[in-house]
Amino acid sequence: MNKDKHPDTVEGLGRFLRSRRELLSPAAVGLPSTGRRRVPGLRRDEVAALAGVSASYYMRLEQGRELNPSQRVLEAVARVLQLSDEDRRHLFRTAQPTTRRMRPPFRVERVSIPLRQLIESWTRTPAFIIGHAQDILAANDLAQALYSDFAQRDNVLRMLFLDPAAKAFYRSPQRAKHRAVADLQQTAAQTPDDPRILELVGELSVRSSEFRSLWAQEYSRVPPYEIKQMHHSAVGDLELRHEALNIRSAPGQQLIILQAEPDSASADALSLLSSISAPVLPSRHQQESSTDN
Repeated sequence: MNKDKHPDTVEGLGRFLRSRRELLSPAAVGLPSTGRRRVPGLRRDEVAALAGVSASYYMRLEQGRELNPSQRVLEAVARVLQLSDEDRRHLFRTAQPTTRRMRPPFRVERVSIPLRQLIESWTRTPAFIIGHAQDILAANDLAQALYSDFAQRDNVLRMLFLDPAAKAFYRSPQRAKHRAVADLQQTAAQTPDDPRILELVGELSVRSSEFRSLWAQEYSRVPPYEIKQMHHSAVGDLELRHEALNIRSAPGQQLIILQAEPDSASADALSLLSSISAPVLPSRHQQESSTDN
């Protein structure tokens, strides 16, 4: 045990956290109530999911095996447990987070102009760039057209779990969801107090029971990328090879490329999609009339 932590402090932290989560009903935090529960209040995995940390991490926190939780994690737990100001101060005093750890700044991710110009020059290949929390930072015209069935194209996980279009668009939606969650878990493990990831996991945990269930699982590795089978409402079925390339000049960002086999039905579908989504240019007559006016 860490010499800086007295056994009574460790036990007191676990007892305090257990007592507060037992006071909360699922409905109080926006979770559905599913009949009789074996334990009063919230379960550990539910608190973990809502706080944006893994179930194993929160278990270590309650058991006193996570000895230096960051301020960001403690703030997230306090928010989920709906602690009063007095209880919140007690949590921070008991947990004694290390003062040496700096609070991470909110990461503002931008795509470089050359990289944006590169993907925009690809007129036959859908391509987009995602950030460390799978936010879509940039996309070329064909990628925008490919995902046009979705109401919002801002984050891969939000599209998968919150947009009904995902069920019809992905012919194997479960595989896509498992991979996206495993990828996010890997990133969260490296930066457990990242504010953007905590915010995203908290939102998805409240709004999607399926995400909560998958987030509670422990993924030992990220499943490999493969052929993506999709169905677009305008051009039908497509099979596209999915490639994800790490961008060395911008750590945490990935370039996603979706490629069709040459001379395939999917290549024809992409060509059709490109033509029907292209902006209509004014005719020469319209241009001359506009100039005359």
